[in-house]
Amino acid sequence: MTNPRIHAIIVKHLWTISFLLVPVFLIFSVCSAGQFKVSRVTDGDTITVRDGRIEKTIRLVGIDAPEISHKKREPSQPFAQTATKYLAGLVLNKTVEIKEFGQDRYGRTLGVVFLSGKNVSLEMVKVGYAEVYRGTPAAGFDSAPYWKAEEEARAAKKGMWSQREKYISPREWRRLNSGK
Repeated sequence: MTNPRIHAIIVKHLWTISFLLVPVFLIFSVCSAGQFKVSRVTDGDTITVRDGRIEKTIRLVGIDAPEISHKKREPSQPFAQTATKYLAGLVLNKTVEIKEFGQDRYGRTLGVVFLSGKNVSLEMVKVGYAEVYRGTPAAGFDSAPYWKAEEEARAAKKGMWSQREKYISPREWRRLNSGK
């Protein structure tokens, strides 16, 4: 039979150890959760990431970048290549954090991408290589800072806003080119 005093000491120490280990576990899980290495930039608002075990496609939530043509002999939308290259320069082969907002209709993860604490999606809008997404916003997503950034980029004629008279939104570009 176990001595009740020894049993009490063991239980007390187990509780102490568990209280010490739980914060360590939580800190580790918070630091590693949502961190991925960017392995591919598809266009100005879509990337592919890996975490060693899995690969997933991330659609930058809240923004819409100029469209790249995936058909031979058809031109891409103006600034599509520039937006893609700019995004690649920011994140390709770098470790990013992703705040997820569900999935889109194509099964891509909708997410805000952060590089060293900087919101990459918001950066794309600020430099004029993306506009605020005009469709139904993802649940829980706050687009207010994006609208402000777009307004400032338009006023400064940055990126795609420099061609104001000729500008066509990515959404309208898709609609006009969907039947070709």
